[in-house]
Amino acid sequence: MVLRRGPVSIRFRRRTVYGTLVLLAIAAGLSVLALCQGAVWLSPAQVLTALSGRGGTSVVVLEWRLPRVVAALVFGAALALAGAVIQNLTRNPLGSPDVLGIEAGSYTGALIVMTGVIAEVPGLLTGMAMLCGMLAAGVVYALSLKSGIDRTRLVVIGIAVNAMLVALNAWIVLRAELEVAIAATGWSAGSLNGLGWDDLQIPLIVVGALVLLFTALSGQLNQATVGDEVAVATGVRLGRLRLVTVLAAVACSATVTAVTGPIVFIALAAPQIGRRLFATSGVGLLPAALTGGVLLLGADLIAQLLLAPVALPVGVVTTAIGGCYLLWLLLKEMR
Repeated sequence: MVLRRGPVSIRFRRRTVYGTLVLLAIAAGLSVLALCQGAVWLSPAQVLTALSGRGGTSVVVLEWRLPRVVAALVFGAALALAGAVIQNLTRNPLGSPDVLGIEAGSYTGALIVMTGVIAEVPGLLTGMAMLCGMLAAGVVYALSLKSGIDRTRLVVIGIAVNAMLVALNAWIVLRAELEVAIAATGWSAGSLNGLGWDDLQIPLIVVGALVLLFTALSGQLNQATVGDEVAVATGVRLGRLRLVTVLAAVACSATVTAVTGPIVFIALAAPQIGRRLFATSGVGLLPAALTGGVLLLGADLIAQLLLAPVALPVGVVTTAIGGCYLLWLLLKEMR
């Protein structure tokens, strides 16, 4: 038995190493291209010189373009991790924060602050986005319980809750003053435009802490994907694991939403694309994170180039890509 499994195990490890190296190379290439792209095109040599702190373009690259690239990579990875965790727990490729109403709930919390329902103080928008996202997740989770969690029921209820929250958000925007409504509508598209280091400090710390948590729980998550009985037999406390990981996934999604607005379909598509690229039996966290970062950075580049010099919100591009992916997934499942 050991001899037969050995070559398969080695082949999987090689696939993981090769997939990781390929995605890292693609991310590096896209990062350089994104740093070159802007109102004024810079050559790769100028970008590398600016990254070292020399040359007259260092402010443009380090203070204007680099934060956007870092945000795309980190936020894409964060959304993909949130989607991977929820898809692992639900064992459903449609399980993700944007389908289950978590992102819509986070947007509701942000709208409550933006429209002045609650007086805004520093950090309140992020806090309300996280709180309402968690409340939406709690409602979906509670309604899906039926002598244990029913995974199909969870997805269906999540879609219904998401639809109701989208309608509520539209009503809030329609009731707001014109200037606030315009700002909220633009923000709802999901955009990386205008982000600076000041906007990223707290989100990067939060996402970094959540990534460490996911890494620490990755072994238990892998055991939970095999089956509830096997996981319990190996000492995994499923109730606590599900609660902690769902809260962490909601926090990941809500943190990104509070900064950029809802960026849809990255959390849905990246885990499944990563699973196919790495040929894993389950939804792996590393493949999902790498794929999510590459997808969001690539989508942001398309958003900048499509109607240049006007930069579209990246959420417009991810929605179009995600729609094509969802259509393909549904057709595949029907076959």
